[in-house]
Amino acid sequence: MAVEEKYIKTIQEVSGKFLTFRQDEVILKSGRETVRDVVLHPGAVAVLALTAEGDIIMVRQYRYPVRQVTLEIPAGKLEKGEEPLFTAQRELEEETGFKALKWEKLTSFFTAPGFADEVIHLYLAEGLEEAQSNPEPDEIIEYEKLPLRTACEMVAKGQIRDAKSIIAVLWLAGWLVTR
Repeated sequence: MAVEEKYIKTIQEVSGKFLTFRQDEVILKSGRETVRDVVLHPGAVAVLALTAEGDIIMVRQYRYPVRQVTLEIPAGKLEKGEEPLFTAQRELEEETGFKALKWEKLTSFFTAPGFADEVIHLYLAEGLEEAQSNPEPDEIIEYEKLPLRTACEMVAKGQIRDAKSIIAVLWLAGWLVTR
């Protein structure tokens, strides 16, 4: 099904610290014109860090847009020109104080393709070694280790609501069943 929309022009564009909001005028296949709101994002990584005991490393941090503390896997945005694997390695150490000896890219996914172009690259990190955490100055982060079963229960109860973390937890649960 090749249903495309043809870009006509940008109506407005506003840039923030790392995101850009844009309104584009497009023409549909039917010939009708409409407006699309778009959030431009540099891309991000997320890390499913797995301990030798099978626990998942999660982080708790306050998320201003939702006005609450969330429980998430470590993650962060890509810096300009940075390879996703390097970003994943940097973010794991910055947020948790762990380094990993083994890295595997699991998948990449869109977070909200209805209005944003953000892509998150999900990595599995194993062979963890403690290092020194070094969060960004505006980040207050605490890490904790969760058994997979507990993480799955928290997803089912709505206690883990972050999409990238839900994807990672359910990916791991499915992977363990099929291997």
